[in-house]
Amino acid sequence: MHYWVRASAADFSGTLPQPRSGHTAVSIGKSKIVVFGGLLDKKFLNDIAVYDIENKLWFQPECTGNGSDGQVGPSPRAFHVAVAIDCHMFIFGGRSGNKRLGDFWVLDTDIWQWSELTSFGDLPSSRDFSAASAIGNRKIVMHGGWDGKKWLSDLYILDTISLEWTELSVTGSVPPPRCGHTATMVEKRLLVFGGRGGGGPIMSDLWALKGLIDEENETPGWTQLKLPGQAPSPRCGHTVTSGGHYLLLFGGHGTGGWLSRYDIYYNDCIVLDRLSAQWKRLPIGNEPPAARAYHSLTNIGSRYLLFGGFDGKLTFGDMWWLVPEGDPIAKRFIESPQKNVPDSKGMAVENIQSALKESRRENDAISELQRTLGISVSLSGPVLQILDESEDKEFIELGSRLTGEKVSSGEQGLLNQTIEVLRDHWRTSTPSSIPLKELGPLLRDYQRLISRHHLANIGSDFQSIDLWLLGKEAYRFYHLKNASQLRMADIPELLAEYKKILAEQNTSGQGAGIEEHSV
Repeated sequence: MHYWVRASAADFSGTLPQPRSGHTAVSIGKSKIVVFGGLLDKKFLNDIAVYDIENKLWFQPECTGNGSDGQVGPSPRAFHVAVAIDCHMFIFGGRSGNKRLGDFWVLDTDIWQWSELTSFGDLPSSRDFSAASAIGNRKIVMHGGWDGKKWLSDLYILDTISLEWTELSVTGSVPPPRCGHTATMVEKRLLVFGGRGGGGPIMSDLWALKGLIDEENETPGWTQLKLPGQAPSPRCGHTVTSGGHYLLLFGGHGTGGWLSRYDIYYNDCIVLDRLSAQWKRLPIGNEPPAARAYHSLTNIGSRYLLFGGFDGKLTFGDMWWLVPEGDPIAKRFIESPQKNVPDSKGMAVENIQSALKESRRENDAISELQRTLGISVSLSGPVLQILDESEDKEFIELGSRLTGEKVSSGEQGLLNQTIEVLRDHWRTSTPSSIPLKELGPLLRDYQRLISRHHLANIGSDFQSIDLWLLGKEAYRFYHLKNASQLRMADIPELLAEYKKILAEQNTSGQGAGIEEHSV
């Protein structure tokens, strides 16, 4: 049994890193973790934050260095790759604004000095959302990514001593092109999982590559592994962290199947047991952190440290421990927040009032990220628009499929019947029985009934309704702009509140149909 425990102020000293996603965090031996770069709102970062494991201290080193343009270190970026070999952290590529990068840097963590490297050989193209891993203590393997025009499936080996890149040609079956995946070296094999592929689908395939160890003298070759057990759902932006005899997969981003506009962010823990060669769900004894993608999860002995990430709305700055039963930190799990409630130290804050006031943002690098990886960047407009049933075409079409009769203009009686049949359908539904395609109409009807049910008491101004709802524990989904802002864990609560509204409406005797509303 493992437990998630929100890191407390007593766990660390020093200055914690600011919230971010798309950053990297690498372990330098057993002494420290180095966090670099990332994205916070519209700002790309290039700062270094270091966790001194022995002293439980976060600090920001003063780095020296000299790049080709005279800069001290790499330019701000996110969605790059970082690999640690001995005391060195190698950085390649990533994105800054709308530009994909192809520069190559190394940080000497003994003296905190950056060096921009001039490499040669088969140089990889500029890219982001690639995946890389160390091969022993000398080489790095990098796979795939996105170059701004196409998904990539190429494979490169870097010799960190000679600084020579070699593109590895592999015959036979190869993984489809992808980005946002993971690549993890496990003894003699490179394991690649998930990612978003060419044409847009998010994948859950697992591939193993042999032939990377010189001493083995093997011909490079890919094998798709179809392992037994509880395999992870399709996802990208997840992490795979090595710990003991298993690999731990956490989080990531997926879609709701055939309706890809419904984004799903995960907070599940799945292990790939190397001994039994099967997938297993990691038993968790309490509530996990908020679902997220593009976070970091690093291994510290028997513990894991989760930092940052993005859930389609928020950039996180929280830190969580994942610890086994018996760990002293596990004793605190009862006191840890059940929800990811941010604190005052620069953590992400989801505030209804700020959401009501926040205006629509212009297209920027984040919106391009949404198009590339299917991430929903959903922000509330200043006023929630409530559609009448007759104007909600998706709602009426869904009801018509249940009744088997198409509603035409002017057929008020059939329209009211269709509305009631659909609401009765949801009244008797369970969360698991509701298809994702029904979530949009369900959410809009939920909002419609709330605004109408309380209209007589607080007036017809929607902002007055908003202010009234701020004091209510219930109706927590009223301000959502669309169903893409819902998480899978929200569906049971949404349905329960919807049924409660229907029951209150019936008890009060207020009409629910268009006919009563239009009088």
